[in-house]
Amino acid sequence: MSADTILTSTDLTAFFPRLASGKVRDVYTLSPSTLLFIATDRISAYDVVLSTGIPGKGRLLTQMSAHWFAVLPSLVPGLRTHFVSMALPSALEENTELADVYRGRSMQVRRLKVFPIESIVRGYITGSAWAEYRRSGTVHGGRMREGLRESEMLEEPIWTPSTKAEAGSKDENISPEKGKGNALAGTEGLADSTTAAELIGQNYASQIRDLSLRIYSAARDYALERGIIIADTKFEFALDESTSPPSVVLVDEVLTPDSSRFWDKEKYEVGRPQESLDKQYLRDWLTKNKLKGVDGVEMPREVAERTARGYREAYERLTGELQQR
Repeated sequence: MSADTILTSTDLTAFFPRLASGKVRDVYTLSPSTLLFIATDRISAYDVVLSTGIPGKGRLLTQMSAHWFAVLPSLVPGLRTHFVSMALPSALEENTELADVYRGRSMQVRRLKVFPIESIVRGYITGSAWAEYRRSGTVHGGRMREGLRESEMLEEPIWTPSTKAEAGSKDENISPEKGKGNALAGTEGLADSTTAAELIGQNYASQIRDLSLRIYSAARDYALERGIIIADTKFEFALDESTSPPSVVLVDEVLTPDSSRFWDKEKYEVGRPQESLDKQYLRDWLTKNKLKGVDGVEMPREVAERTARGYREAYERLTGELQQR
């Protein structure tokens, strides 16, 4: 298998125990304290993994995440991440064939206790937030000012967490507010009577909210200087119990076209959908062809290549580098 082959599955169980397999990443245990994340070329849309992959996607996601893990601590003082290195374990590095496949798409990270929420930050009104606003004047159950237009920048970024669903299930929006029976619980789009504070505790919910907003704001400004608008994004966090007190750590992928909406700054125009540099092109194709949420969909070659071009352009603008292969 060459470095250019589309990789949609992995099997390294002859070397390491498999811990998990997600929509995109396969995770192996290297030691009690270290995991190996491998980003495949799988792609999901509307919570369904397509049967065909995107060429080069896994390497791009890994390299972009590594870039952000290197940049963000200087932009967000006090931020800690799970990133260790992109070095391959020796068992793979010493095998030329395997090294060619997994180099550039693999990341060693610290093994930590992951919080069971998706930490979503929205800086612009688009996607499901725009659809909800048009129906009810709210976003994530919270009342918004009148007169917002599609793709408009919000006065301040907002935190809209969701549950972190098991494979095969869908995430559910949850209220960020503390306490049971709050004003948002049970409103449109929110899981009934569920709050972030109830799932993970008010202290950690507040820390994750504040960190998420700080990271988003710093990344938004960084990206704008490079011609990219980050409309919204998803973070994940874990707890490092080795520190005193235990500390909240940024984990998983970060600020990639899989977890974010990237728009071309030069083509941005309020009042309409934007030209994306993420997987929105694929979502639109699925919707147009009435394939939204359908299992086993195969993308036409042109859809895969168009999606891949957007990913590469976002990577190259944000990092200033050509994608390594």
